[in-house]
Amino acid sequence: MRGRDVFIQSLVLHGVRHIFGNPGTTESPLLDALGEVPTLDYVVALHEGIAVGAASYYARASGRTGVVNLHAAPGLGNGIGMLYNALKANAPMVVTAGQQDTRMLRRDPILAHDLVAMAAPVCKWSAQVQSADEMDEVMRRAFKVANDPPYGPVFVALPIDVMEQETHNAAIAPGRLHRAPAPDALALTEMAGLIRESSTPVIVVGDEVARAGAVADLVQLAERLGAPVWFEGIRGHASFPGSHAQARSNLPFDGAGIRKALVGADLVLLLGGAFFEEIWFSAGSPFPEGARVLQIESSPQALAHNFAVDVGMVAGMGAALRSLNGALKSALDDAWKAAARARCADLAAQKTRDTEAYQSRLAKAWSRTPISMPRVMAELRRATPADAVIVEESITASIDMAAAFTYETPDQYLGARGGGIGQGLAGAIGAAVACRGAAVACGGAAVASRDAAPAHDAAAARPVLCVSGDGSAMYSIQALWTAAHYQLPIVFVILANREYRVLKHNLDLYRQRFDAASGKAYPHMDLGMPALGFVELAAGMGVPGVRVSDPDAIAGAIEQAFAARAPRLVEIVIEGKR
Repeated sequence: MRGRDVFIQSLVLHGVRHIFGNPGTTESPLLDALGEVPTLDYVVALHEGIAVGAASYYARASGRTGVVNLHAAPGLGNGIGMLYNALKANAPMVVTAGQQDTRMLRRDPILAHDLVAMAAPVCKWSAQVQSADEMDEVMRRAFKVANDPPYGPVFVALPIDVMEQETHNAAIAPGRLHRAPAPDALALTEMAGLIRESSTPVIVVGDEVARAGAVADLVQLAERLGAPVWFEGIRGHASFPGSHAQARSNLPFDGAGIRKALVGADLVLLLGGAFFEEIWFSAGSPFPEGARVLQIESSPQALAHNFAVDVGMVAGMGAALRSLNGALKSALDDAWKAAARARCADLAAQKTRDTEAYQSRLAKAWSRTPISMPRVMAELRRATPADAVIVEESITASIDMAAAFTYETPDQYLGARGGGIGQGLAGAIGAAVACRGAAVACGGAAVASRDAAPAHDAAAARPVLCVSGDGSAMYSIQALWTAAHYQLPIVFVILANREYRVLKHNLDLYRQRFDAASGKAYPHMDLGMPALGFVELAAGMGVPGVRVSDPDAIAGAIEQAFAARAPRLVEIVIEGKR
């Protein structure tokens, strides 16, 4: 057999159903052989960044390892930004790129470069297959490392001559690897003891709770503690129901802001996340003075990474939360439990006040023109099917979106990690491929993924709503062609304010923080000269679209778009920065 055969059989043995890619000459061995493997579906993108972004969201939505095939050095370079986002999102992926013939690499042929060095900074592991005899072991290790906690992308360079070399080494099937350690008894005892000594505990939750299928366990723990649940500043999954009385909001992006949000807490429990991803520097700890800090993670890498903790534990998230709940049953006395119930009641009252305040905000913004963001989100929520998967990259509209779409289960939501823009449109492709069939629930490793239907089978597909700002959309607009090519049931909503609104907000913060106030305008942050025409762009790539500037027309346009059960685009003209 040849190296390419071992590569393809490695994919099959590891349960791969889809390869996302943009074809090129050095990928000829793979492309030529794929026709002989009907269980592998190639999803073509018109840009390598879109292929990587789609594979990342596919992995996060399906629980399978995403596989990407890129084209030599320029293609890998095009995908690096999305690869960084995938690393930050802990998306398990095997990213490959064709390499030039090793017999002429010393002569610096066209498209060749040190691919391993290019990918290494944004991957967990980066390697090049040097001969067909090592293809079996390299691919086995690639899948293993990608799925070792914390999940993340790995990179493998595939020289064209190595793919065509003969070998007697067959592909290696994966074993059943039990990676989640059992909760440590001593750590549980110490955590329960510190919780018993606290009177105002809070919880900060990351994506790992959703990935582990442990949301119900977290709900039980939060209710037992009478603790509010805060989210990371950027979240990629919904790890706690947004409508729950104890759900708070996303934390700010600076230590002082985080400390202010958590003020009054005497114990902070961190669960499964990157604590904390900041944008602005603030001196001091992000935790309230005197607060004890506990942390549970699925890998040692994330535990106490940025800040010291009083007690930390590495364990499978679901088992850890269930065990902690069990330990607290006997550790907490009746008086503590009564105080926890009182805290729950106070949080429910606070939730009611917050909801009323938002409804007042919505009422004031209802009739504004151009259309206000609260109105847009209310109309989107009203018109979106209950079973839709939400892929969100709304950025400055995210607060209003979270108020309208509360994401009750982890399979409803996929957000953009890493901070690099352009993920929404590309990610919607991967989500739609992963979420085919009414029985398929998207949400990563926590759910079964039965996605055997071909990519173009939209009849039984679960709908996807992709919400993106106009600036973000232009980073990956070619994704519309892939959606049309496979007739994926995605409704792309483009929020068109003709500006990089988030940059204007951040420029305001910069001027304030660095005492650089000025009367200057916002430089190079407007997109209105000329105005971008997303309906026209979509039409050129085979996706019908409509532009909406009347708020009363939003719901009808969205309902019609979903009714098509095929890709549609709705451009909504919204207000800019006030």
